[in-house]
Amino acid sequence: MSVGKAGKKGRKSSMWRGVPRWAKVCTVFGLVLTMLSGGVLVGTEVLMARYEGAVGKADLFGDQAAGAKEKKSDIKGPLNLLLVGIDPRTPTAAPLADSIMVLHVPASMDRAYLFSVPRDLYVQIPAFKKANFPGEKTKINAAMSFGSQVPGKNPDAARGFELLASTVQNVTGIKRFDGGAIINFTGFQKIVDAMGGVDMYVERDVKSEHKQPDGTPRPGNPRGEGYIGPQAVYKKGTHHLKGWQALDYVRQRYPKNGVPDSDYGRQRHQQQFVKAMVGQAFSADVVANPIKLDKVLRAAGQSLIFNGRGNSVVDFGLALKNIRPNTIQMIKLPGGGVYEGKKYLGEQFQAGVPDFFTALHNEQLDPFLLEHPEFQNKTK
Repeated sequence: MSVGKAGKKGRKSSMWRGVPRWAKVCTVFGLVLTMLSGGVLVGTEVLMARYEGAVGKADLFGDQAAGAKEKKSDIKGPLNLLLVGIDPRTPTAAPLADSIMVLHVPASMDRAYLFSVPRDLYVQIPAFKKANFPGEKTKINAAMSFGSQVPGKNPDAARGFELLASTVQNVTGIKRFDGGAIINFTGFQKIVDAMGGVDMYVERDVKSEHKQPDGTPRPGNPRGEGYIGPQAVYKKGTHHLKGWQALDYVRQRYPKNGVPDSDYGRQRHQQQFVKAMVGQAFSADVVANPIKLDKVLRAAGQSLIFNGRGNSVVDFGLALKNIRPNTIQMIKLPGGGVYEGKKYLGEQFQAGVPDFFTALHNEQLDPFLLEHPEFQNKTK
């Protein structure tokens, strides 16, 4: 989870090659909030300009093509940011949205709500003339692929983002996104390691499907699917994890390895990891260490393509300076499968989700969550 730094079609797509899908959900919010944090981006204008220059840019919403003028006013809430991770295997492969997350910041600008849109959500993707796409009802992650098509050229992920944003707006009722980002996983493990690892709570004993205790890959099973050999083990409790350990832990989703609720458990672990990573970025060990802070921010900048619709990443950082890990509420939206006979078509939101979106639109999320605590993803 490429587009080139300036969003040019087909450039540097190989950077995304081989990135595992599970990693995208883990990285999206952590990377963006690491960059969009005024508490971290503290210093002279020259210093902040340095990190602003490291962040990739692209026209993710089609504003330039529409002749839109850049926004010049101060950033005020409420805000909605669309954060997407993609994983094209080759420069010619159309990207799919392997993670879709929305960050909502209320008018008070002192807290945030984060929710994921299931990549398999079964929706109507609208027509998109730029890619000669007539519209289709299918899984929402395909919107990025359909929108990225450029006749005679390699797919353009920035154009795909534009169609995905329109689709997510239709699903959620959000009228306009105030900013968006495409996340590059390539340098993410370096970010975690640049911070010196991350302190994370492991909620139950989990065995790795993919890694040996020393971090090397487990060999494939010569007699069939799966892997063989010793497994890395993550014991219940709070641990300081290296980059590979944290990413491996949140990759696990099988009951046989200690995750009884399968992909829902994996999503919960990913959100716990995201929050832990942001907390580590805000820690005195990082913020008060100029060398470490510089490494973390430069690595984050190189892994991010951002569009603030006329506002820079530093502008957003200063606007969101009061948000901290303990003011971020992780949201889980209940869903279930959609079938045509026995054929699985995708996922659909269950009862209560439309009311959640209404509460978001009306700035009533706090009372909604008091009445519906099951929508809160508990983290530690």
